Amino acid sequence: MSSVTKNPIVWKGYAIHDNKKYRDFKVIDFEPKTAGDYDVDIAIKYCGVCASDHHTISGGWGETILPLITGHEVTGIATKVGPKVKDIKVGDRVGVGAQICSCMECKPCKTDNENYCPNLVDTYNAKYPNGDIAHGGYSTRIRAHEQFVFPIPDNLDLADAAPMLCGGLTTFSPLIRNGAGTTAKKVGVVGIGGLGHFALMWAKALGAEVYAFSHSPSKKEDALKLGADHFIDTSNKSFADPLVGEIDLIVSTASNVEHLPLAEYLSTLSVHGKLIYVGMPEDSLPPIKSQQLSSNGCFIGSSHIGNKKEAIQMLKLAADKGLQTWKSVIPMKDAGKAIQAIEENTIRFRTVLQQDIIEY
Repeated sequence: MSSVTKNPIVWKGYAIHDNKKYRDFKVIDFEPKTAGDYDVDIAIKYCGVCASDHHTISGGWGETILPLITGHEVTGIATKVGPKVKDIKVGDRVGVGAQICSCMECKPCKTDNENYCPNLVDTYNAKYPNGDIAHGGYSTRIRAHEQFVFPIPDNLDLADAAPMLCGGLTTFSPLIRNGAGTTAKKVGVVGIGGLGHFALMWAKALGAEVYAFSHSPSKKEDALKLGADHFIDTSNKSFADPLVGEIDLIVSTASNVEHLPLAEYLSTLSVHGKLIYVGMPEDSLPPIKSQQLSSNGCFIGSSHIGNKKEAIQMLKLAADKGLQTWKSVIPMKDAGKAIQAIEENTIRFRTVLQQDIIEY
């Protein structure tokens, strides 16, 4: 007899019911996915608010499963583990990011690229192969496959760790995979916000010489505090001229790309340098001609969150270096205010929701 059983318990979460009223969160009861041998149940303490949450609940990224409980930067305490779970035990401090399951059988899954599984399950607004709905972290609890449950170092605050599990990992993975601090000695970061502030911290901690690019001169002081060695004001139309051919890797976190000076950024790259997009705006990227890539043989690419090994490495780096998320912590009932702050661009640089639902 299979040890997979249907769990009859009911948990609670803050959900939206209408994409036109996407800041109107109401507490609902929901049933978690069917419990599996490799699943871990987590009592949620904190959940970060990601721009992805806004894109999803507003309908900007397409159809949503309503009612929708969003949130994919979760930290808390493991309360139950399946019989085949190896590395997590009840009582452990753990977290879950933007992915909650994958097929475990394809080439990406078997080569530490489970974050590129063609059949991955997102942490919310998604369905499992059996039809169960994946509910996010604006809730009391979450159930996840152990491959997507990350142990949190004891000396890393759970509130700090939460936004690292999406915003942090989304920038850490492309830095690591493209040699930041080793083969990529000079690293640029475009945008100083929820993603960009992590990228600056990671790049500096990995040993790179760091260039912060921003069209807002007011962000210079923050950029330097976060680890930038140089601040480049892109509101100056000739900003790229002194940097032509200098930078090995650029990670772009920009969420507004309508006026992004793409050709200028590409010109700053060294031979075969890379520009990696991790910001996921709803608009298309600016047009580019192949001739603008040929002078230095540069590459344009992207990246999707990160794998478990990278998540563990990132959390250890943060703990060892004493790196902290720049954040505000507010009650989970104020999720609507956090979403509004994303729209108004008033966050410096992440918002973290603290669990406040009385479960029983």
